[in-house]
Amino acid sequence: MAISDLLTSKQAKVLHAYQTKPFKIMILTGAVRSGKTFIDNFLFLYELRRTAKLAALKNDTHPRYILAGATSNSIYNNIISELQTQFGLTLRQDFHGHYHLFGVDIVPVYTKSITGLASARGFTSYGAYVNEASLANHEVFNEIQNRCSMEGSHIICDTNPDIPTHWLKTDFIDNHDSKAGILSFTFTIDDNTTLAIDYVESMKASKSGMFYDRDILGLWVTGEGIVYQDFDKDTMVIPDDQLPNNLDYYCGVDWGFAKGHENVITVMGDDPEIDVTYLTDIFSSTGKYIDYWVDIARQIQEQHGYNINYWCDSARPEYVSYFQQKHINARNADKSVMDGIEYCSQRIKMGKFKVLRSCAKPFLDDIYQYVWDPVKGVPKKEHDNVMDSFRYGLFNQHKRVENTAINSIYF
Repeated sequence: MAISDLLTSKQAKVLHAYQTKPFKIMILTGAVRSGKTFIDNFLFLYELRRTAKLAALKNDTHPRYILAGATSNSIYNNIISELQTQFGLTLRQDFHGHYHLFGVDIVPVYTKSITGLASARGFTSYGAYVNEASLANHEVFNEIQNRCSMEGSHIICDTNPDIPTHWLKTDFIDNHDSKAGILSFTFTIDDNTTLAIDYVESMKASKSGMFYDRDILGLWVTGEGIVYQDFDKDTMVIPDDQLPNNLDYYCGVDWGFAKGHENVITVMGDDPEIDVTYLTDIFSSTGKYIDYWVDIARQIQEQHGYNINYWCDSARPEYVSYFQQKHINARNADKSVMDGIEYCSQRIKMGKFKVLRSCAKPFLDDIYQYVWDPVKGVPKKEHDNVMDSFRYGLFNQHKRVENTAINSIYF
C-alpha cells in the first residue's frame, strides 16, 4: 500500500517533516475535520516505538510518555478509540489509569484545568502527545513541557484555532526562534481530501464570519460579538519609541482583589495637537491591598505629575477616599457602560487611540474576549478588568474636557 493511499497530501507532508527535520515541538493547527488528529495518532505510534528504542539504549525498563487531553473522555474519544478504528489496537487502562504499548508506560494528563498539574509532576517523560492543545491550561502545558526533558524528546500537538492572542499562538506557533525547535502546520478543511464533497460544500455554505475563518480556513481570528470591533492591532499597537512627548496624562482604576477580578490601573496620555490618546502603561495584580496601589499611584505621579487624575470605580468608596487622603487626585468615575463604550468605540473607529507595544498584551487579551451578552445587550462580565479601567479613564477625562469647553462657551 502506498503512503498516498493512507494519508492525504498534507498529512504526508507532516510525516515527512517528522522523519527528516529536527524539532522539539510539532503543532498541527487548523480547520475542523481537516485530518490533524488522524496524522497525530499516526505519529503517536511512531513516538512510542521511538521511545521504546531510546529506553532500550539507556537500559531504562520503565519509559514513560505523556498522553494529554482536556478530559478523560476527550482522550478516549479522540485517541484511544480512534487507535482501535485506525490500527485495530485496543488499549486498556491499568490499576493506575495508565495505558501500555510497545513496553512504554503511557501516562494520561488532563489539561483543561489547573487540577491536571498534579498528574504531570514528579517524573521524566520521553515525550508528550497533547490533543486539543488550545483548551489546555497554560500552567499544565508548561509542566508537560518541563517533564519532557529526556534527550531527543518530542511534544506533538493538535488544536483548533482560538483568539489570535492565545498563548499557544503567540508563544509557540508564532515563535520562529530556531532554538525553540517548533514546527507548525496549518490545515484547511480542503486539506482533508477524504471528506465527502457534499459535507464540505454544506460546511462552507452554512458558516460565515469567525466560524468560517476558524472552522474552514483554520485561522486564529477574533470571536464574533466583540465590543470594540474596530480595534486593529496592526495599526493601533505601536512601538514605544513612537510615543510623543508632552502628553496630558490620566488614569483609570478598576478595583479588584481575587483572581479573575484583578485590580487594574491603566495610564493614558492625550496629545492635544493631533487629538490622539495613547495607552502607555497597565498595572494589574491580584491579592494586593490598598497601600500597594497607593505606591503604584505615587510612582505614576512621580513620572507624569502630581495633578494627574485617577478616574476610579466608585464601588469601593473607601479606596477612593484613601487615595484622596494620600494626596492622590482620585475621582469617582461615571460608570455608564453604554455611554462609555460608545465614546471609546468612537475614538477607536476614528483612529484616535493607540497602545504601546510594551503594555499591549493584557489589553489585547481582554479586548479580543470582551463580548456582548446577546440576551442582555450589555458586555458580559468576563475579561472586563482592563476594559473597565480603560473606559473609566478615557470616557471620564474627555467628558470632563468637553464639559469644560462647553462651560467656557456658555458661561
